[in-house]
Amino acid sequence: MSLKQNKQIILDRIAKACNACGRDPSEVRLVWVSKTHPSSAVEEAIALGAREFGENRVQEALEKFLPQREGVICRIIGPVQKNKLKKAAQVAQAIDSLADLESVLKLEALCEEANKNLDVLFQVNASEESTKSGLSMQEAFDFLNNLPEPRRLVYKGLMTIGKNTGNPEDSRDCFAFLRNLKERILGSNPKFANFTELSMGMTLDLETAIAEGATMVRVGTALFGER
Repeated sequence: MSLKQNKQIILDRIAKACNACGRDPSEVRLVWVSKTHPSSAVEEAIALGAREFGENRVQEALEKFLPQREGVICRIIGPVQKNKLKKAAQVAQAIDSLADLESVLKLEALCEEANKNLDVLFQVNASEESTKSGLSMQEAFDFLNNLPEPRRLVYKGLMTIGKNTGNPEDSRDCFAFLRNLKERILGSNPKFANFTELSMGMTLDLETAIAEGATMVRVGTALFGER
């Protein structure tokens, strides 16, 4: 099927999932996961109205999203090595995978230097799988609570990856944990005034994630096809 057809199928799934749990489909944004797909696929997606893209690797993001285009958002959704933070801040409008204080402080300094504001999400390993990155469920609340007052960073919310079992329902507890954590943090301090985003749910489990409050779902394979 074409990219246009795939897009419609995903948008229909999002709308159906929202209707099933009494949410407005406009509350859930689609992040097109373009990692490992060529620039031509990104250009085709933009022509179809795609505006938010997810990239795992900073170098790949640089090749596809510089120079920046008006209204097109590049989100870094994979872990970023410390020596890649400067380039990540240069190309991205959002980094969704922060999980350590050193990176937060370094990004603050880099954005101050570049006179740039940057949206950030904090990744939580809510599936408790050793192959996944992110804050542990046990440490997440205290870590967030102790974050410094941001100057250039905008603390926007949380990100997680569901369980890799093939059964979407196995991820429900992960997603519910993230929603509850967001609700505990949002507005608890002025630095969390914008802490509204939940990036969770992918091709296989987006319906479950939406039912648990996702504001962004990250879809790659069902849009662009197999890598």
